[in-house]
Amino acid sequence: MFGILKKVFGTAQSRKVSRYRNIVHQINRFELEYQTLSDDQLKQKTAQFKARLASGEDLKSLLPEAYAVVKNACRRLVGTEINVSGYRQKWDMIPYDVQLMGAISLFEGSIAEMQTGEGKTLTASLPLYLYALEGKGTHLITTNDYLAERDCEWISPVFHWLGLKTGALTNATPLEERREIYTRDVIYGTASEFGFDYLRDNSMATSAEDQVQSSHHFAIVDEVDSILIDEARTPLIISGPSNQSNQMYDELKSPVSALVKKQSVFTNEIAQKAEKILTSLNLLDKSLEAKKLNKVDEEKKQNALKDLWVVSKGMPRHDFIKTVREHPDLRADLEKIDTLYYDKQRQEERAELLSILYITVDERASEYELTDKGIHTWSELTGVEKTNDFTMLDLGHEYALIDAIDSLDEAAKLEKKTAIQKADALNKERHHNIKQMLRAHLLMEKDVDYIIQEGKVVIIDENTGRPQPGRRFSDGLHQAIEAKEELDIQEETQTYATITLQNYFRMYETLAGMSGTAMPEAREFQEIYKLEVVAVPTYKPCGRVDSEDEVYMTKREKYHAILSEVQDLHKKGRPILIGTETVEVSETLSRIFKQNGLKHNVLNARHHDQEAEIIASAGQKGAITIATNMAGRGTDIKISKDVCDLGGLHVLGSTRHQSRRIDRQLRGRCGRLGDPGTSKFFVSFEDDLMRLFASPKMTSILQRFRPPEGEPISASMLTKSIETAQKRVEQRNFTIRKHTLEYDDVMNRQRKEFYSFRQEILSAQNMLTYIYTLLQDYCGQLLDESTNTSGKWDSTAFATMLCELFPISFSESELKEHLSEEAFEKKALQKLVHTFKNKIEQQKRKLEEHRNALHELAAAGLIGDNLDKKSTNQILSNVLRDIFITIIDRLWQEHLLHIDHLRSEVHMRSVGQKDPLMEFKHESFALFQDFIQKMRSRIAQKMFIFELHVPSPEELKAQIIRMHEGAPELALDSNEIDITP
Repeated sequence: MFGILKKVFGTAQSRKVSRYRNIVHQINRFELEYQTLSDDQLKQKTAQFKARLASGEDLKSLLPEAYAVVKNACRRLVGTEINVSGYRQKWDMIPYDVQLMGAISLFEGSIAEMQTGEGKTLTASLPLYLYALEGKGTHLITTNDYLAERDCEWISPVFHWLGLKTGALTNATPLEERREIYTRDVIYGTASEFGFDYLRDNSMATSAEDQVQSSHHFAIVDEVDSILIDEARTPLIISGPSNQSNQMYDELKSPVSALVKKQSVFTNEIAQKAEKILTSLNLLDKSLEAKKLNKVDEEKKQNALKDLWVVSKGMPRHDFIKTVREHPDLRADLEKIDTLYYDKQRQEERAELLSILYITVDERASEYELTDKGIHTWSELTGVEKTNDFTMLDLGHEYALIDAIDSLDEAAKLEKKTAIQKADALNKERHHNIKQMLRAHLLMEKDVDYIIQEGKVVIIDENTGRPQPGRRFSDGLHQAIEAKEELDIQEETQTYATITLQNYFRMYETLAGMSGTAMPEAREFQEIYKLEVVAVPTYKPCGRVDSEDEVYMTKREKYHAILSEVQDLHKKGRPILIGTETVEVSETLSRIFKQNGLKHNVLNARHHDQEAEIIASAGQKGAITIATNMAGRGTDIKISKDVCDLGGLHVLGSTRHQSRRIDRQLRGRCGRLGDPGTSKFFVSFEDDLMRLFASPKMTSILQRFRPPEGEPISASMLTKSIETAQKRVEQRNFTIRKHTLEYDDVMNRQRKEFYSFRQEILSAQNMLTYIYTLLQDYCGQLLDESTNTSGKWDSTAFATMLCELFPISFSESELKEHLSEEAFEKKALQKLVHTFKNKIEQQKRKLEEHRNALHELAAAGLIGDNLDKKSTNQILSNVLRDIFITIIDRLWQEHLLHIDHLRSEVHMRSVGQKDPLMEFKHESFALFQDFIQKMRSRIAQKMFIFELHVPSPEELKAQIIRMHEGAPELALDSNEIDITP
């Protein structure tokens, strides 16, 4: 029934595409007319469009004409020489109809799914031009700096020809240039650069002039699934030196290494014992058929396999575990044991078996846990009682015990409580350092998660394979890896500002995106970003042929098969692109190829600086290119006619990626615009995807059919099982992203409120107004605090508070006036304001005396006359603003630190049958209220004690005389004033 209805009425996608075709016809009619215009007449269209918008016309009505202007400008540029990534080439692009359709969907704030090679870069230029006419700036977000610069250089000739300015933002763009770049019409840059500029503007800029980002009007995200899906698991964080550093990585690296080594030695001993038993039973000899064992031998086998199961929980990547898994029957037995011990009724037996380890490791969840034996051994290695490193104090209970000591007065009790609080904070920091050190040793792999360059740990982007210099793992993990790798340990940092990519991009008034593989994530795009995915038809039918996967038992067999495939195709002259998941695998294949005399290029985090050159040659006859995470690099590999005749580019995947999308992106590197091409993936049961997430059904297939050494396994059920494993990982990653966003949504409300308030302060012309309001709010706060638990207000307590905090006083007669709460508060506020005004007048007089002295010295020709032209009111307002911003920024950083601690601890509430997210919402709100109260208190008090230290007229004259008499020259900058808060 539904199939018939779809045929009659069409799907939502087909109806949309049909509507786009009608608009494309209009665009082409306008473009035909514009071909008769002179260059000047066409260029004038930009000013005409802006005038029409100013008169009230909307963008939608301009779309057909504006797109026609861009298309005609492209036509006129054909044959013009342009410089792209250091290469001179001639412009040869005029938008096809399908590109116009993609551009329409982008204008409407949708995601255009366009296959690789369909010209997304040119497609984006049309809506960018149209939205740029509004003069609010448009952004094109790419996956890396190379593409930001390349795309800007590539498309800029069109924009410049039509009178628009363009710019590229990269990691290398100096801060002083960014403000000017943001004033341009079209800006290309990475998600991290735009996001970090937003955070810097709202957490580090100390004046409106220091802020660079103007607005969030319209943005197109290229490779939208890579940026808004894959990268969205990790929030953007700006960090800086911690005010209080208690890091102990140097002290802890030796015992942590010793503990991990003990685990390694111990599991090796267990594995060797099991290997002897299995060898004696002839169970590891592939040439012998499996025979039925007697009762005693079967028990020996089961005990050996239980030991190996324990080894797999302590060292999941142990070499002998891999060897055992090559035997289908033994593999099936290991999986049965694993399933058996996940049964709730077997939990005690499971815990008893694992208790012989020092540490248990869960690779799937990327977690680990110390056993009682591990904690006891840690105490022996460090000489520290286990209760100190692995037990958290209940401060409430400890405080109650102190309060129960009658022999102590209040001051002594407070001193003891403070000492316990400090000891507890230090203990928590030590525990955190231990946790991160163990994570670095057990779960972070060199050449997979990071590389070492010039004595520094450089993060590898897990999605693009690119290095990320300057970025660091947060929460002390980076320092832990530095300690593990015996490098210099950098100073500890703390969070200054943070935001998730989801919440950053949801700030744009209109957001659009492009990708070749967006449709599989359509649900998440709609749910998180309210973005619809539109599948744009291809210019020509895809000419790529995709082969079935070849699945091998071991990596050794898989690598041999890859070598054989590459040798066969290389002899025919076909170019080959080999996609790998990690730097480690790319360098392993590189060594194999070198040993076999195969000339090749390697593109990974170690060789990324040669990217343009490697990509330019990847489609040439006989070229072999090994690329780590080629998907998402946003570059096309062009092939020549003779390569087409040979069958085109061959894409070879060295494993299945954890995401089906990235596999499709890799395949999409060949067969562009109807070119021929082929693709094939090689998989082994030792690959992480298969090892961690594959279905147990795979083992049953292997038991029925284990092919001879070196031969691949092929079965439709196997292909489905691989897809199922990928779906499991995708679902897990979606849960992580959703979890991250749920927590950041709570913080986002606080962030918006704080950033809005901070922006008001930076933009304020007169700070005194804000200070008067703050004093009023703080008075009200103190009034509430002076009310006792029974609800009775105490005027004496209120007055005492004020006198202790501020330089004001109340006479006995004033206290005995029996005023109402409101009247007394009003009187107190009048005293505060009067005292503050006197303070300001005193500081103004200092400034006036200083300025007059400078003018006298200038008139006498002793100093230059280029003196600061600001009024004393302006200077004082700026001083107050600086104090204000310094205080609120410091308190906000403390608040973020408290939030970080809450995030790391709140998940434990689930043990008490509480929802961690709801607990986080309640407690983070309480922390924010506390932050606001501290902010009022700290600023109100600082306003009465700050002092401007300026030289007196006599001191100034004495300094000038000494300078003219030959004394060392003194810095006399009238714009700088020492402020002591």
